[in-house]
Amino acid sequence: MNWDQVEGKWKQMKGSVRERWGRLTDDDIEQISGNRDKLVGLLQERYGLVKEAAERELDQFMSAHPADVEGKGKAAGRP
Repeated sequence: MNWDQVEGKWKQMKGSVRERWGRLTDDDIEQISGNRDKLVGLLQERYGLVKEAAERELDQFMSAHPADVEGKGKAAGRP
């Protein structure tokens, strides 16, 4: 996963991130701004995960949402 792409597409991804991790606040989402380390840190804090578990969850999420990063997805007619 190229996190430069994630940072560039963060606005498109925010909804999916909110849906997956509902304990993250709007302020958290804005603070993250596509930064992997910030997201991992907030997942640890909000969900009580160790770093490795937070990274694993994030990697699984990103594998399941490649269209969001590529600029496709709901806007292109995908559910």
